[in-house]
Amino acid sequence: MTPERPDWLVVKRGEAPLVVSIPHAGVDLLRFEAAFADPWLARKDADWRLDELYDFVAPLGATLVRTVLSRSIIDVNRDPSGASLYPGHATTELVPATTFDGEPLYRTGRSPDAAGIASRRRLYFDPYHAALRAEIVRLRQRYKRVALFDAHSIRSRIPRLFDGELPVFSLGTNSGRSCSPALREAVEAAVASSGASRVTDGRFKGGWITRAFGAPAEGVEAVQMELGCRAYMQEPERPAPDNWPAPIDQERAAPTRATLRRVLEAILSEVGG
Repeated sequence: MTPERPDWLVVKRGEAPLVVSIPHAGVDLLRFEAAFADPWLARKDADWRLDELYDFVAPLGATLVRTVLSRSIIDVNRDPSGASLYPGHATTELVPATTFDGEPLYRTGRSPDAAGIASRRRLYFDPYHAALRAEIVRLRQRYKRVALFDAHSIRSRIPRLFDGELPVFSLGTNSGRSCSPALREAVEAAVASSGASRVTDGRFKGGWITRAFGAPAEGVEAVQMELGCRAYMQEPERPAPDNWPAPIDQERAAPTRATLRRVLEAILSEVGG
Protein backbone atom coordinates (compact mmCIF):
# COMPACT_ATOMS: atom_id res chain seq x y z
CA MET A 1 0.00 0.00 0.00
CA THR A 2 1.24 3.46 -0.90
CA PRO A 3 0.03 6.87 0.27
CA GLU A 4 -1.03 7.64 -3.30
CA ARG A 5 -3.06 4.49 -3.98
CA PRO A 6 -4.48 1.98 -1.49
CA ASP A 7 -3.93 -1.68 -2.27
CA TRP A 8 -7.66 -2.39 -2.76
CA LEU A 9 -7.79 0.09 -5.66
CA VAL A 10 -6.54 -0.98 -9.09
CA VAL A 11 -5.73 1.54 -11.81
CA LYS A 12 -4.27 0.37 -15.13
CA ARG A 13 -3.59 3.36 -17.32
CA GLY A 14 -4.09 3.52 -21.05
CA GLU A 15 -3.71 6.44 -23.43
CA ALA A 16 -7.00 6.24 -25.34
CA PRO A 17 -9.81 8.68 -24.37
CA LEU A 18 -11.78 6.06 -22.44
CA VAL A 19 -11.95 5.07 -18.77
CA VAL A 20 -13.63 1.77 -17.87
CA SER A 21 -14.87 1.57 -14.29
CA ILE A 22 -15.65 -1.78 -12.65
CA PRO A 23 -16.79 -0.84 -9.14
CA HIS A 24 -18.62 -3.97 -7.99
CA ALA A 25 -16.54 -7.01 -8.99
CA GLY A 26 -14.53 -7.00 -5.76
CA VAL A 27 -15.13 -9.58 -3.03
CA ASP A 28 -12.59 -8.67 -0.32
CA LEU A 29 -14.21 -8.06 3.08
CA LEU A 30 -11.05 -6.70 4.73
CA ARG A 31 -11.30 -6.20 8.50
CA PHE A 32 -15.11 -6.19 8.39
CA GLU A 33 -15.61 -9.91 7.71
CA ALA A 34 -16.39 -10.83 11.33
CA ALA A 35 -19.26 -8.32 11.40
CA PHE A 36 -21.13 -9.97 8.56
CA ALA A 37 -23.70 -12.66 9.25
CA ASP A 38 -22.26 -14.83 6.47
CA PRO A 39 -19.27 -14.08 4.22
CA TRP A 40 -21.06 -15.73 1.29
CA LEU A 41 -24.01 -13.37 1.68
CA ALA A 42 -21.61 -10.43 1.88
CA ARG A 43 -20.19 -11.45 -1.52
CA LYS A 44 -23.39 -12.74 -3.12
CA ASP A 45 -24.28 -9.57 -5.06
CA ALA A 46 -20.86 -8.93 -6.57
CA ASP A 47 -20.62 -8.27 -10.31
CA TRP A 48 -18.97 -11.64 -10.67
CA ARG A 49 -16.10 -12.23 -13.12
CA LEU A 50 -16.40 -8.84 -14.83
CA ASP A 51 -12.67 -8.18 -14.66
CA GLU A 52 -12.21 -11.46 -16.58
CA LEU A 53 -15.02 -10.73 -19.05
CA TYR A 54 -13.57 -7.31 -19.88
CA ASP A 55 -10.10 -8.66 -20.59
CA PHE A 56 -9.94 -6.64 -23.82
CA VAL A 57 -9.87 -3.21 -22.15
CA ALA A 58 -6.08 -2.86 -22.11
CA PRO A 59 -5.59 -3.89 -25.77
CA LEU A 60 -8.01 -1.11 -26.74
CA GLY A 61 -5.79 1.40 -24.96
CA ALA A 62 -8.47 2.23 -22.38
CA THR A 63 -7.79 2.93 -18.72
CA LEU A 64 -9.22 0.47 -16.20
CA VAL A 65 -10.25 1.51 -12.67
CA ARG A 66 -11.63 -1.16 -10.37
CA THR A 67 -11.79 -2.12 -6.72
CA VAL A 68 -11.23 -5.49 -5.08
CA LEU A 69 -13.46 -4.32 -2.20
CA SER A 70 -16.88 -5.92 -1.70
CA ARG A 71 -19.82 -3.60 -2.33
CA SER A 72 -21.21 -4.80 1.01
CA ILE A 73 -18.59 -2.67 2.77
CA ILE A 74 -19.59 0.44 0.84
CA ASP A 75 -21.21 0.90 -2.55
CA VAL A 76 -19.17 3.39 -4.55
CA ASN A 77 -22.02 3.68 -7.09
CA ARG A 78 -24.57 5.17 -4.66
CA ASP A 79 -25.33 8.78 -3.80
CA PRO A 80 -22.91 9.58 -0.95
CA SER A 81 -25.66 11.55 0.81
CA GLY A 82 -27.64 8.33 1.19
CA ALA A 83 -30.49 9.49 -1.06
CA SER A 84 -32.04 6.78 -3.25
CA LEU A 85 -31.11 6.83 -6.92
CA TYR A 86 -34.35 5.05 -7.75
CA PRO A 87 -37.17 6.51 -5.63
CA GLY A 88 -40.12 4.17 -5.41
CA HIS A 89 -38.03 1.08 -6.15
CA ALA A 90 -36.38 -1.31 -3.74
CA THR A 91 -32.62 -0.86 -3.77
CA THR A 92 -29.59 -1.16 -1.50
CA GLU A 93 -27.99 1.68 0.40
CA LEU A 94 -24.61 3.41 0.38
CA VAL A 95 -23.63 0.90 3.06
CA PRO A 96 -26.04 -1.97 2.40
CA ALA A 97 -27.95 -3.49 5.29
CA THR A 98 -29.32 -6.38 3.19
CA THR A 99 -28.59 -8.37 0.06
CA PHE A 100 -30.57 -7.74 -3.13
CA ASP A 101 -32.92 -10.48 -1.93
CA GLY A 102 -33.49 -8.76 1.42
CA GLU A 103 -31.36 -11.03 3.60
CA PRO A 104 -29.70 -9.22 6.55
CA LEU A 105 -25.99 -8.73 5.99
CA TYR A 106 -24.82 -8.00 9.53
CA ARG A 107 -24.78 -9.87 12.79
CA THR A 108 -27.02 -8.40 15.48
CA GLY A 109 -25.45 -5.24 16.85
CA ARG A 110 -22.65 -5.18 14.28
CA SER A 111 -24.13 -2.82 11.65
CA PRO A 112 -22.06 0.33 11.19
CA ASP A 113 -23.34 3.50 12.86
CA ALA A 114 -23.20 6.98 11.32
CA ALA A 115 -19.57 7.42 12.30
CA GLY A 116 -18.68 4.05 10.81
CA ILE A 117 -20.40 4.89 7.54
CA ALA A 118 -18.61 8.25 7.39
CA SER A 119 -15.30 6.46 7.95
CA ARG A 120 -15.99 3.99 5.13
CA ARG A 121 -16.89 6.84 2.82
CA ARG A 122 -13.61 8.61 3.60
CA LEU A 123 -11.48 5.47 3.33
CA TYR A 124 -13.06 3.80 0.29
CA PHE A 125 -15.73 5.81 -1.52
CA ASP A 126 -13.78 9.06 -1.80
CA PRO A 127 -10.54 7.46 -3.08
CA TYR A 128 -12.41 5.51 -5.78
CA HIS A 129 -14.05 8.65 -7.10
CA ALA A 130 -10.80 10.58 -6.80
CA ALA A 131 -9.12 7.93 -8.95
CA LEU A 132 -11.81 8.22 -11.63
CA ARG A 133 -11.59 11.99 -11.55
CA ALA A 134 -7.79 11.94 -11.83
CA GLU A 135 -7.87 9.69 -14.89
CA ILE A 136 -10.52 11.81 -16.59
CA VAL A 137 -8.53 14.98 -15.90
CA ARG A 138 -5.34 13.32 -17.20
CA LEU A 139 -6.99 12.30 -20.46
CA ARG A 140 -8.81 15.61 -20.90
CA GLN A 141 -5.42 17.27 -21.07
CA ARG A 142 -4.88 15.38 -24.33
CA TYR A 143 -8.37 15.01 -25.77
CA LYS A 144 -11.28 17.36 -26.35
CA ARG A 145 -13.69 14.61 -25.30
CA VAL A 146 -13.30 11.54 -23.11
CA ALA A 147 -15.71 8.81 -22.10
CA LEU A 148 -16.38 6.93 -18.88
CA PHE A 149 -17.91 3.46 -19.24
CA ASP A 150 -19.25 2.05 -15.97
CA ALA A 151 -19.44 -1.76 -16.21
CA HIS A 152 -21.88 -3.82 -14.15
CA SER A 153 -23.66 -7.16 -14.08
CA ILE A 154 -26.55 -8.56 -12.09
CA ARG A 155 -28.58 -11.74 -11.81
CA SER A 156 -31.29 -11.71 -14.43
CA ARG A 157 -34.15 -12.38 -11.99
CA ILE A 158 -34.36 -10.65 -8.60
CA PRO A 159 -38.07 -10.23 -7.72
CA ARG A 160 -37.39 -7.80 -4.89
CA LEU A 161 -35.71 -5.35 -7.28
CA PHE A 162 -37.61 -5.76 -10.54
CA ASP A 163 -40.34 -7.76 -12.23
CA GLY A 164 -39.59 -10.61 -14.59
CA GLU A 165 -36.29 -11.05 -16.38
CA LEU A 166 -33.94 -8.19 -17.20
CA PRO A 167 -32.78 -7.70 -20.78
CA VAL A 168 -29.28 -8.97 -21.46
CA PHE A 169 -28.01 -5.42 -22.06
CA SER A 170 -29.31 -2.46 -20.03
CA LEU A 171 -27.76 0.82 -21.12
CA GLY A 172 -28.01 3.73 -18.68
CA THR A 173 -27.51 7.35 -19.71
CA ASN A 174 -29.37 9.10 -16.88
CA SER A 175 -32.28 9.60 -19.28
CA GLY A 176 -29.96 11.11 -21.89
CA ARG A 177 -28.24 13.58 -19.58
CA SER A 178 -24.90 11.83 -19.05
CA CYS A 179 -23.86 11.55 -22.70
CA SER A 180 -24.51 13.09 -26.09
CA PRO A 181 -27.28 11.75 -28.36
CA ALA A 182 -24.67 10.67 -30.91
CA LEU A 183 -22.72 8.57 -28.42
CA ARG A 184 -25.92 7.03 -27.05
CA GLU A 185 -26.99 6.08 -30.58
CA ALA A 186 -23.56 4.61 -31.35
CA VAL A 187 -23.71 2.38 -28.27
CA GLU A 188 -27.29 1.35 -29.00
CA ALA A 189 -26.34 0.36 -32.54
CA ALA A 190 -23.40 -1.73 -31.30
CA VAL A 191 -25.64 -3.51 -28.81
CA ALA A 192 -28.41 -4.03 -31.37
CA SER A 193 -25.97 -5.87 -33.63
CA SER A 194 -25.84 -8.66 -31.03
CA GLY A 195 -29.49 -9.59 -31.53
CA ALA A 196 -29.82 -9.98 -27.75
CA SER A 197 -32.51 -8.33 -25.65
CA ARG A 198 -31.71 -4.75 -24.72
CA VAL A 199 -33.12 -1.58 -23.19
CA THR A 200 -31.95 2.00 -22.74
CA ASP A 201 -32.73 3.86 -19.52
CA GLY A 202 -35.04 1.15 -18.24
CA ARG A 203 -34.90 -0.12 -14.66
CA PHE A 204 -31.24 0.92 -14.44
CA LYS A 205 -30.68 4.43 -15.79
CA GLY A 206 -27.16 4.74 -14.39
CA GLY A 207 -25.85 4.94 -10.86
CA TRP A 208 -23.99 7.66 -9.05
CA ILE A 209 -20.81 7.25 -11.11
CA THR A 210 -22.62 7.88 -14.39
CA ARG A 211 -24.64 10.73 -12.93
CA ALA A 212 -21.74 12.40 -11.13
CA PHE A 213 -19.25 12.34 -14.01
CA GLY A 214 -21.40 12.54 -17.12
CA ALA A 215 -21.18 16.11 -18.43
CA PRO A 216 -21.19 16.00 -22.23
CA ALA A 217 -21.23 19.80 -22.52
CA GLU A 218 -17.90 19.76 -20.67
CA GLY A 219 -16.37 17.01 -22.79
CA VAL A 220 -17.04 14.05 -20.47
CA GLU A 221 -19.41 11.37 -21.77
CA ALA A 222 -20.60 8.70 -19.32
CA VAL A 223 -22.72 5.57 -19.71
CA GLN A 224 -23.48 2.56 -17.58
CA MET A 225 -23.88 -0.97 -18.91
CA GLU A 226 -25.79 -3.41 -16.71
CA LEU A 227 -25.33 -6.91 -18.05
CA GLY A 228 -27.57 -9.86 -17.19
CA CYS A 229 -25.29 -12.53 -15.76
CA ARG A 230 -26.85 -15.14 -18.04
CA ALA A 231 -24.94 -13.48 -20.87
CA TYR A 232 -21.70 -15.06 -19.69
CA MET A 233 -22.46 -17.63 -16.96
CA GLN A 234 -25.08 -20.18 -15.94
CA GLU A 235 -27.49 -18.65 -13.44
CA PRO A 236 -29.04 -20.99 -10.86
CA GLU A 237 -32.75 -20.65 -10.12
CA ARG A 238 -31.90 -20.14 -6.45
CA PRO A 239 -28.37 -18.98 -5.64
CA ALA A 240 -26.72 -20.96 -2.86
CA PRO A 241 -23.16 -21.42 -1.61
CA ASP A 242 -22.81 -24.61 -3.65
CA ASN A 243 -23.87 -23.07 -6.99
CA TRP A 244 -23.08 -19.35 -6.84
CA PRO A 245 -21.02 -17.78 -8.20
CA ALA A 246 -20.81 -19.91 -11.32
CA PRO A 247 -17.69 -19.96 -13.49
CA ILE A 248 -17.66 -18.11 -16.78
CA ASP A 249 -19.35 -20.12 -19.50
CA GLN A 250 -17.06 -19.45 -22.44
CA GLU A 251 -19.70 -20.38 -25.03
CA ARG A 252 -21.99 -17.69 -23.64
CA ALA A 253 -19.19 -15.25 -22.92
CA ALA A 254 -17.63 -15.20 -26.39
CA PRO A 255 -20.47 -13.40 -28.23
CA THR A 256 -21.10 -11.16 -25.21
CA ARG A 257 -17.46 -10.15 -25.04
CA ALA A 258 -17.49 -9.46 -28.78
CA THR A 259 -20.51 -7.17 -28.39
CA LEU A 260 -18.96 -5.33 -25.46
CA ARG A 261 -15.78 -4.82 -27.45
CA ARG A 262 -17.84 -3.34 -30.31
CA VAL A 263 -19.49 -1.03 -27.77
CA LEU A 264 -16.17 0.27 -26.50
CA GLU A 265 -14.83 0.61 -30.03
CA ALA A 266 -17.94 2.63 -30.96
CA ILE A 267 -17.39 4.89 -27.97
CA LEU A 268 -13.75 5.42 -28.89
CA SER A 269 -14.70 6.20 -32.48
CA GLU A 270 -17.26 8.72 -31.29
CA VAL A 271 -15.12 10.62 -28.76
CA GLY A 272 -11.90 10.33 -30.75
CA GLY A 273 -13.43 11.31 -34.08
